[in-house]
Amino acid sequence: MGGVSLWQILIIVLIILLLFGASKLPNLARSVGRSARIFKSEVRQMKNDDQPQVEKAPESSAPSEADRIANDFTTDPVEPVDRVDPTKKNDL
Repeated sequence: MGGVSLWQILIIVLIILLLFGASKLPNLARSVGRSARIFKSEVRQMKNDDQPQVEKAPESSAPSEADRIANDFTTDPVEPVDRVDPTKKNDL
């Protein structure tokens, strides 16, 4: 008891062959393989979802370009542009 003998496997294969036919067996095997692959990927994704994700700190301690520009007070503030008089003609 408990083990599957060679004769039992051959009988099962013969019944499957009679039910589905030889032409449909490759498609059936392909479908089973795809289903198993999808199932494995879903199980792997569920395991990854259960684990807490650790946010990594930036590797370099140097400030980014945006931080450097925002904290740079040595630049002069932008002077306002004179208003353009719409009645004057542009001399270009």
